[in-house]
Amino acid sequence: MNKPIGTAPVASAPDVAAVKAYLLDLQDRICAMIEAEEGGARFRTDEWVRAEGGGGRSRVLEGGAVIEKGGVLFSHVHIERMPPSATAHRPELAGCRAQALGVSLVIHPRNPYVPTSHANVRLFIAERDGEPPIWWFGGGFDLTPYYGNDADCVHWHTVARDLCAPFGDKVYQDYKRWCDAYFFLKHRNEPRGIGGLFYDDLNQWDADTCFAFMRAVGDGYIAAYQPILARRKHTPHGERERDFQLYRRGRYVEFNLVYDRGTLFGLQSGGRTESILMSLPNLVSWRYDWKPEPGTPEAELYEKYLHPRDWV
Repeated sequence: MNKPIGTAPVASAPDVAAVKAYLLDLQDRICAMIEAEEGGARFRTDEWVRAEGGGGRSRVLEGGAVIEKGGVLFSHVHIERMPPSATAHRPELAGCRAQALGVSLVIHPRNPYVPTSHANVRLFIAERDGEPPIWWFGGGFDLTPYYGNDADCVHWHTVARDLCAPFGDKVYQDYKRWCDAYFFLKHRNEPRGIGGLFYDDLNQWDADTCFAFMRAVGDGYIAAYQPILARRKHTPHGERERDFQLYRRGRYVEFNLVYDRGTLFGLQSGGRTESILMSLPNLVSWRYDWKPEPGTPEAELYEKYLHPRDWV
């Protein structure tokens, strides 16, 4: 199964209705898991229609005791003309119409000892009259701790490794390396967090297998994040930890606004701005040329955890 990523599809296009049904169910299950850990606040549901075609269902939770801000978004949109962010590395798509559907989420916990988590699973289909459709899957999940914890990192990557195993011996390592490379802030010369999985242009398997991998990643996010959230959400902390959390959130904002393909694609394709920028935390801070004191837990994050490594 380990053919080069991005080769031509070997079978018919995926069943869009089946993919959509899975994504809506995944959104429901992720929101249910977060609400169970939250215990009080609930997601607000915002259903919207896109004038150019399609729409979505945005679910956002703010001001909870456990979750400061979290968004779990489903969208299925139709695009009349591909934006530059999509055609830059695939010029053959210029002039194509397309549809994109997926679930994307970011969870910003209140407790600094709970990492921020992000996940995304998506399907993209581009079409031109008289030609077969061009399709691919993409997605993954990644973890951004503020205070490193070996057990959390090992658990996160164990789930990632195990869900990849049925699809090939090299899948986990390939997609882990891709995640490490993608979620890297070049202007800071540091990764956003401890990684996980990232894949795009996935069509080297048949459509059913690619869809099965999407389901494995989506379901795997729940299995990877729920135990970490449950273990860390009541960890005692003070103003020092909170200040550092807000400072490190700045890196999250910088990545999403400067590098993230999904953000750029959404804004350039006339997407729904409120949903696209949902990933940004409510509170964040920057400090001029700040560096942690040596020997502190804050310094340990940089020295031990913000370096790509094999956790499993």
